[in-house]
This record gives sequence, C-alpha cells and structure tokens, in this order.
Amino acid sequence: MPGGSIYVQQDAKFTGASPQWYYEKYWREDTRTRRRNRAIMAAVGFAIGLALAIRFNLPFSVAYALGLAALVAAADWYWHWSKFRATAVWRGRRRGETITGKLLRSSLGKHGYRILDGRSIRGQASIDHLVIGPGGVWIIDNESWSPDTEIATYGGRLFFGEKFGTKVATGLVDTGNAFAGLLTKETGIPVAITPMVAVHCGLMPRGGLVSAEGLTLLKPRLAARMIRATSSAAYSSDQVETLARIAARELQRI
Repeated sequence: MPGGSIYVQQDAKFTGASPQWYYEKYWREDTRTRRRNRAIMAAVGFAIGLALAIRFNLPFSVAYALGLAALVAAADWYWHWSKFRATAVWRGRRRGETITGKLLRSSLGKHGYRILDGRSIRGQASIDHLVIGPGGVWIIDNESWSPDTEIATYGGRLFFGEKFGTKVATGLVDTGNAFAGLLTKETGIPVAITPMVAVHCGLMPRGGLVSAEGLTLLKPRLAARMIRATSSAAYSSDQVETLARIAARELQRI
C-alpha cells in the first residue's frame, strides 16, 4: 500500500479477499499447533530443569523443573503474541498515529518540543504529526506494510519488497518542503523540515532504521530518540512557541 493511507479503511481489508483476513484466519487455525509445540517445549524444559536440579543437588527439584517449564512456555507464548501484535496496524486493529503520538509526547513533551497531530495545508498535502522543537522541525507519517515486505535501500534508492519507494519518498519530501515554505513565510524564521515515516509493520533491517531519497523510515519507538539526538540548537524557546502557534493557526486540522 505504498503511497496510500492506512487509515482510510477499505472494505476489502475485512473480506475473504484481503491479505489481512487470510493472515488472521491462518493465525486462528494455527492455534492448536502452537499449543502442541508449546507443550513439547515445556516438557523439554521440565526434563532439563529436573536434570539440572539433580546434577547440582538443588532442593525442591520438581518445583525447579516446573518453574523452568513454565518459563519456557511463557517465553514461547510471548514471542508468538508479540509477532501477531506487531501486525495490528496493518490489520486495521490499531491506529498508527495514536501509537506514535503517545510515544512522541511521552518522550519529547518535557524537553520543549511541541507536537501537532493531523495537519494539512488547506486543500493540499497532509501529515500525521508535526514536531517543532529546539533541534528543528520534523513531519512524521505512519505507514504499515505486510509482515513479509522487506524495506531496504539499494544503490541509494528506497524499496518496499520489489517495488520502488520513490513515490512515497517524493510525496513526503514535497510535503515537508511545502510546510517549511508556509512556516517560513508566515513567521520570518527560516525553516527546514526533516520528513520521517514511522513503520508499524514490515521487515526492517537490524536497528530498525532506513534512510534513502531524502526520507527516513524507522520503528515508531525510535522517532523521538532520533529527534532528541539532533544536537544543533536550531531554535530558541520563543521561536519554538512562535512556530507552533503559527502552525496551529495556518495548518488545517484533519
């Protein structure tokens, strides 16, 4: 769904023809297999725990073995649950902008950053989050691809699986430039905006960050960290307030 909005719910997503529907169907059908495998792993954990308890002459050897079996089962359950939960935005069960907005506010609000959600230039491009702070200005959109879509760069170009990501990158870079131009014009403060995409589902490289074609894609939890890592003091507190006030006035809420 590159270039599209993940928040415009399409009927096909909830029908038997959609990848999301099939993903949830196969997940439910695989429940019995997961439970059987978990029981086997717990039994192996029990055997290993009992053997270790006997080998090292530990007291309450059976209780020790049961504890290890329970720990193995719990770890396996959490691993499968976390993988399924990671697809929630792609499946339309959670809202990506809500997740990212909470992360941004909890990490940046106390450090002098202002976060405006759901903004657009009237009748033109829109974004999910506009972040204004001492280190600069960022726009952040939320996107989600299927769990097996590899997000990577080759030769300086962005790819989503086998598809070029130029359309996504160009669209957000152009939106950032349009926002920057409007803020510069209305405030008299030179503004350059850094565009980002918070990726809620998709195969990201180790570290959870990809940069290409003027765009940075990263896991939602990394956005605030990357923003705070910007060491340059681009704006004073008064300038931050001015930019935030003008942005709230001039940019339409969506």
